[in-house]
Amino acid sequence: MERAEQSNANKMLGIINLLGEDVAAQDETAAATTEYLEILKAIDARKIRSCISIKPTQLGLSIDKKLFEDNLNSILSTAKLFGNFVWIDMEGSPYTTDTIDSYLEFRKKLDNVGVAIQSYLKRSEEDVNRILDSKGMIRLVKGAYNEKPAIAFKSKKQINENFSKLMRMMFERGQGFAIATHHEKLIEEAVELSRSRQVDFEFEMLMGIRDKKKIELAQRGYRVSEYIPYGKGWWAYSVRRIREHKSNIFLLARSLVSG
Repeated sequence: MERAEQSNANKMLGIINLLGEDVAAQDETAAATTEYLEILKAIDARKIRSCISIKPTQLGLSIDKKLFEDNLNSILSTAKLFGNFVWIDMEGSPYTTDTIDSYLEFRKKLDNVGVAIQSYLKRSEEDVNRILDSKGMIRLVKGAYNEKPAIAFKSKKQINENFSKLMRMMFERGQGFAIATHHEKLIEEAVELSRSRQVDFEFEMLMGIRDKKKIELAQRGYRVSEYIPYGKGWWAYSVRRIREHKSNIFLLARSLVSG
């Protein structure tokens, strides 16, 4: 909560995420759900400008799809009562279809939910079109899971090119989406696209990365949200961040020492 308040003080919003994924026990999914409900209550009580972001397998998708949807329904309903928003993170490719299918079903009855789409997956153009057709809300990310070349782009050039392509689609057809990247060229491309088409969008970046850029964008009048992960399930998250960019090891070391 304090870190989200710091984001607010710097004219940014927060996105709070309880670390943890691939949960194998039903009681652990219940505990995660309860914690997210408490987070939503605390955000409201402290008048913090922040939403939350959940991982499907943290709420039970790797156990049973209905379990996941029941837990997510509790979170979305509570968030709706508080006038808050929930992002659904995207995990590894075995869960992509179920995550998107569940998201689109919830979107039919609730408008306070968005879903992440990964530009390194070759299927993502089709997924973006499908979600935009349903007037859904997308957080566009690059993706950090270790996927096979048959289904995912492997070179940074290809991933960035696909990110750019999907981003242009979102600016052309979307209303309410997030550009989640730390890449300077892609950020400035989004700025340029926003000049030609006035749409509701925001930039999202990880806590502790490109802090000066975040503040600069906020000062330029763009909405910026800071993704704030916390909790004991830090190992898988850390491995992905280091795989994504080797320099992140210094950020993670600093976070462990200070946290």
